[in-house]
Amino acid sequence: MDMPQTRVGDHMLTYYDLRAPEYDDWWLGAGQYARPRPGWREEVGELVAALGFLAPARVLDVACGTAFLTAHLRGRVVCLDQSLAMLRLAAARVPEAAPIRGDAAPLPFRDAAFGRVFTSHFYGHLLPGERASFLDEARRVADQLVVVDAALREDVAAEGWQERRLRDGSRHSVYKRYFTAAGLAAELGGGRTLHEGRWFVAVTT
Repeated sequence: MDMPQTRVGDHMLTYYDLRAPEYDDWWLGAGQYARPRPGWREEVGELVAALGFLAPARVLDVACGTAFLTAHLRGRVVCLDQSLAMLRLAAARVPEAAPIRGDAAPLPFRDAAFGRVFTSHFYGHLLPGERASFLDEARRVADQLVVVDAALREDVAAEGWQERRLRDGSRHSVYKRYFTAAGLAAELGGGRTLHEGRWFVAVTT
């Protein structure tokens, strides 16, 4: 697969390259994620349905991963990710989408190039100094931003560093945040809740 390339940063790149072959296990409840998560599968279905109600648009999916959710976005889609391993899986799942390897800030696109920026489980990994840059870039290239991320629950801290272990035995330190829909919308500068459940929140500006 011949992909256009832009500058690739180092932030968590190694982790996601290594995690790519097992990333869908998290969505599907397989492998190390084959453990009790009450209501998980049903809520994944609800989230997918909510995204399916979004009007078709020219969409930029930032940090697309394996395109598990990308496949349910309507319109012309461009998939952006730092990880070549993730992009290969995304291209196989959504062959009609255009894959581009690159960073989220600065985004390698002209002003107003898209109708919507979509991102899933990316914003919650951004450090304080990275969030404003990403939001500025998202607003520059599109009028609408849709963010999907992890819901704040009673059994998790709102933010912190987590140790993640992959199937190959490697260990990685990952910064992670959890959100209420209202809290996420406030950070985005206001927005409408698309989904709020035990496991996920989704907000559109």
